[in-house]
Amino acid sequence: MKWRVVAIILVIALIFPYMIVAETENDDGMMNQLDLLSDEVLHLVKAQKYEEASRMLNYFTDQFVLATSTSTAITRESLRTVTSVHQEVVEEIKKEQSSYESKVQKATKLRILMDALSPAKEPMWHEMKGPMLSTLGEVRESIEAGDSESFHTQYNTFLSLYDTIYPSLKLEVEPATIQQLHTRIQYIDQYRRDVMVKEEGKRELELLNSELEDIFDTITDDEADPSLWWVIISTGSIIILTLSYVGFKKYKGGKKKEKNPES
Repeated sequence: MKWRVVAIILVIALIFPYMIVAETENDDGMMNQLDLLSDEVLHLVKAQKYEEASRMLNYFTDQFVLATSTSTAITRESLRTVTSVHQEVVEEIKKEQSSYESKVQKATKLRILMDALSPAKEPMWHEMKGPMLSTLGEVRESIEAGDSESFHTQYNTFLSLYDTIYPSLKLEVEPATIQQLHTRIQYIDQYRRDVMVKEEGKRELELLNSELEDIFDTITDDEADPSLWWVIISTGSIIILTLSYVGFKKYKGGKKKEKNPES
């Protein structure tokens, strides 16, 4: 009897590591599939095929539910984050008054998030360092030039870029660091007039730039997956260039409300 127990224990000891590897590979396969589905959603949105994108998002939901029910690799935080961003995309696509650029931005947000959750060499959001710091540099230049209109437009563009990577950022960066960064960004947004004219506000902007650099610099500097570069280049350029126009409209809308508070 004892030898049978020993034999069973030995078999389990030999098989268990392979079971773990198989489960890990299965989890990776599911996340890769969801990553590809988010990529297809982005393709459809960019092609303005919104009905097809909506159907693909429904299929994404089915596959995500299946993945989360069988996987132990997806944390509760990841589950909440994906669910929230997915819902944002669904709602944005349904809005008839929503702009093309806004729809692309939301779809890109989901795409970058799923890439961050997939077993890629380097998450796509890591490559947003250049565009974000460059836009922030333009914000500072607008302040130095005393150009209020350009300042508001460029900062709105920065906020759009930040919103795009924020869910992915939370998955990899320490919560305390993210909270500090988020608080500073909100402070600058809320007290824009002070940032324009007061030295304290300008220091907040410099600290924001420094914190962003630190976050990106602490990330492992591996080469990005070449297959992901098309999103960084094509979609990144859309966000950076066209959201400047969106930011300008948002600024003008705010100025109009200031002049006509009862409208």
